[in-house]
Amino acid sequence: MAKTSPVQFFKEVRLEARKVTWPTWKETWISTVMVFVMGLLAALFFFLVDQGLSIGIRLILGLGK
Repeated sequence: MAKTSPVQFFKEVRLEARKVTWPTWKETWISTVMVFVMGLLAALFFFLVDQGLSIGIRLILGLGK
């Protein structure tokens, strides 16, 4: 394997970074909001499933009121 000098390495890194298609501010904002929305939906879903299982187990084991 050929050795590359640090200077050449960073030049190549800069060239490759310029080829990247960076998202626009709007795309970044929409993606961020969607991550939070999906996170909240997942949290709500698992909370409801947990509560349902908890009630079911209490009923089965007779630990309810």
